[in-house]
Amino acid sequence: MSQSSPKYGILVGVDGSPESEAAIRWATHEAVMRDQPITLLHAIPPVVVSWPVAYLETSFAESQENFAREVLDKAQKTVQASIGEAQPPEVRSEVMHIDAPSAMVTASRDAYMTVAGSRGLGAIGRTILGSVSSGLLHHGYGPIVIIPSDQAPAPHGSAPVLLGVDGSPASEDATALAFDEASRRGVDLVALHAWSDVGVLPVLGMDWHKYEDEGHEVLAERLAGWQEQYPDVRIHRRIVCDQPARWLIEESEKAQLVVIGSHGRGGFAGMLLGSVSSKVAQGSKAPVIVVRARRDSK
Repeated sequence: MSQSSPKYGILVGVDGSPESEAAIRWATHEAVMRDQPITLLHAIPPVVVSWPVAYLETSFAESQENFAREVLDKAQKTVQASIGEAQPPEVRSEVMHIDAPSAMVTASRDAYMTVAGSRGLGAIGRTILGSVSSGLLHHGYGPIVIIPSDQAPAPHGSAPVLLGVDGSPASEDATALAFDEASRRGVDLVALHAWSDVGVLPVLGMDWHKYEDEGHEVLAERLAGWQEQYPDVRIHRRIVCDQPARWLIEESEKAQLVVIGSHGRGGFAGMLLGSVSSKVAQGSKAPVIVVRARRDSK
């Protein structure tokens, strides 16, 4: 978020799959909205063959290059079709000769925002979360956007932006981005806080009102400065009882975008908070932005 002129702008991984096409459409809208260039990245994994079949390497490499050109041509057409009457963004294409997860994670260092479909073309990509999206969630840099596989995102409309607030300093960047997204889209912001992230229901005799009051205090503290900076954004506060991933997934059905931080209470720097991020990314009905640290300096 702090980069003034990132090399890739809005970076989106393309592989010719329907999920990739949905990611391109969402990324195009974001690029137009933010006046950022959009970079279409396709990865070609290295070919490793032994001497007896080495002659196949050249033929296979050529087919990969041809496929890459076809995928990028199709992706550029999708960008153009998604622009409508808006001022078109600068469109860049890039091919990396490395496996797709590594390519996307590496490039995310120099992107304003990185976008990927939740699944891809390969066998691994057909798991609940594809190898690229999973790799970005665990190792990517900056805002990582995961587009659900069963939805062609419709960025317009009055549906709100949903923000998960865990009360930790780690969620500050997510809060900043959520307010910015809501303001640019002209929609409300729903701020959801779960008082517990351990998945334990309150036992008999616990004072729920006490925890509810504490939750409202957390939200008031975390939202106050941003509310002043974005007076045009109307905020709705939601306090829920534990299991934040379940509540965020449920609320995502009524949202056009979900924004969460990558780690918070009780986690070491590289760990996703109680796996909330990955659970929401794989279960959300709306696109999910997981805001990860840039880790530019050690």
